[in-house]
Amino acid sequence: MSIRTASLTSKPVGGSMAQAVTVIGTQSIALPKQKKRLLEIIKQKSLLTEGGPFKLASGAVSDYYLDMKPTTFDPEGANLVADIVYGMLSGDHDVHAIGGLEVGAVPIIVGVCMRSWGQRPITGFVVRKEKKGHGTDKLIDGNFQPKTTVILFEDVTTKGSSAMQAVRAVRQQGATVKKVITIVDRLEGAAENFKEEGIDFEAIYTTRELLG
Repeated sequence: MSIRTASLTSKPVGGSMAQAVTVIGTQSIALPKQKKRLLEIIKQKSLLTEGGPFKLASGAVSDYYLDMKPTTFDPEGANLVADIVYGMLSGDHDVHAIGGLEVGAVPIIVGVCMRSWGQRPITGFVVRKEKKGHGTDKLIDGNFQPKTTVILFEDVTTKGSSAMQAVRAVRQQGATVKKVITIVDRLEGAAENFKEEGIDFEAIYTTRELLG
């Protein structure tokens, strides 16, 4: 899997081109170390191998479970995921926003938005599982604009059914989903399912790296 960084030909925000090149170069060097450290945190905080078998959201049963919230709500873990995800999408200059289904995607969407400030700002939004029934009663909250191009984020992906719930919601508003990014792909059919929908799919890790 390749991690893309911002194009050297892009117009920098709030600085000179020389400064932009320095930032991008530093990020490129740091990312392998960040990925190594994040994997350590996930194994320590989020990988459950005792107390199973575990029933997954897809309905399948597994002898291990990934509860990613202790990682994405951890100061270092959240910072690392935001840095890595921003590096994966900062070169997509046709992308207007990053979003995802509540609640697992929320901390990283906010983190990526914060990380993007001062460089290549990317706004964020969240897709609710159902409308609140009060207030604005929106299914999609945040800085979502219809008829734009977006990227969706998911913390763990099995078959992609949860992410597809968010895909359907934004497509109903005329938006284009360019890619789904996940922290961990369980390698249980998500890539094939997204391909059928014409959506690119990229994972920071797969279960081979996590369990290997």
